[in-house]
Amino acid sequence: MISPADPDAEARRTLHRHRAFATGLLVLMAALTLASYALPESTATDLLQAAAKAGFVGGIADWFAVTALFRHPLGIPIPHTAIIPRQKERLGAALGRFVATHVFTEDEVAGVLARLDLPGILRRFLADPVSARPAAVALAAMLPRILATVEDGRARRLVARIVPRILGGPGAGQVVARALHSLVEGGRHQEVFGFILGQLCDLLAAKEDALRIAIEERVREQGGRLVGWALGASIARRVLATVNAELDKMSPDGSDLRAAFDEWVRREIARLEEDPARTAELGAAIRRVAAHETVQAWLWDVWARLRLALEADAARPTGRTVATIEGALANVGAMLEADPTASAQVHGAVEAVVSSLLPSAQVRLAEFIGQVVANWDTAKIVTRLELSVGKDLQYVRVNGTLVGFLVGGLLYWVLRATFGHVSF
Repeated sequence: MISPADPDAEARRTLHRHRAFATGLLVLMAALTLASYALPESTATDLLQAAAKAGFVGGIADWFAVTALFRHPLGIPIPHTAIIPRQKERLGAALGRFVATHVFTEDEVAGVLARLDLPGILRRFLADPVSARPAAVALAAMLPRILATVEDGRARRLVARIVPRILGGPGAGQVVARALHSLVEGGRHQEVFGFILGQLCDLLAAKEDALRIAIEERVREQGGRLVGWALGASIARRVLATVNAELDKMSPDGSDLRAAFDEWVRREIARLEEDPARTAELGAAIRRVAAHETVQAWLWDVWARLRLALEADAARPTGRTVATIEGALANVGAMLEADPTASAQVHGAVEAVVSSLLPSAQVRLAEFIGQVVANWDTAKIVTRLELSVGKDLQYVRVNGTLVGFLVGGLLYWVLRATFGHVSF
């Protein structure tokens, strides 16, 4: 009895109904064969007998073939029967290869990807705060592990070799020139120059006594003790007073020294933009500085502090790291919406990745299907397959019975017409 909770109840009823019909038709052929022997001899009786016999034989043959797929007919272990239970592993491997090479093909996968509109899906995902926020939190949570890889000794040595080359590469001069352009156009270079002058003034004020003594000693060395005693102090005071007076005149409103500094900066920018030799010289200087042990130690100390700050901030859902990543994701979504070229590039990149991974995926898919089928319970797989295709196989039995009946009758007529008599 079929349980009402059985999900395959309808399939079982359908299979039972079609099987009963095919079996009933076979029984009908047997009954017609027996009945034909009770009828008076005549051409019609012979025709009916020949057709019924052929229909019965055809039905029996197809019943045997259909049953042999799933079990031993009548429980007799006839060779080459119960094919599915005995060849489960081989059938699973064959099914896996078929799906991998004829269904999971490059053309089919490319067609599916084209219909999916991957840039649109990604754009909607990134534009939705409900989905983008968890993604940003997940990426922020991965940040400490990513940063930890940089602490590896090999990574540290690699970065120590690469950073000076990057900073001092052929484009370093152009980068410096653009940065200086930005400073000059905004007048910020004079602020930097003013800061340097201010620091120089403070240094002179703090070292004035030491500088005066140094100047007096220098005058004494060059002019003798008498000149040093008579003029050393006066010369030192005048030199320091002149320097301070010149520094005081260098106001932000303008001075000869500031104008000269402005001219020098602009000239250096032009040289960096136009003179490859100057650019190479600057790049070499940057490489030397970046490769120096002291600078490297300082950079790694700064990195260690920055890393700790980033890890602490990334652990907070409301931190700047999560907000920054979320904003970056939103910007990517906006870019995909506004730039068709970017969308095409994303789609092309996904297709390229899938295409490169497809051969390996096909092998893994074939192995996976083969293993799944091999691990299935034999009775379970037989039942599943029989419920899936059993109805159609019963039509094979019906067709075999009916075709046998018709061919048997036709063959009887042909043979009788040809030879005058038929013996079945």
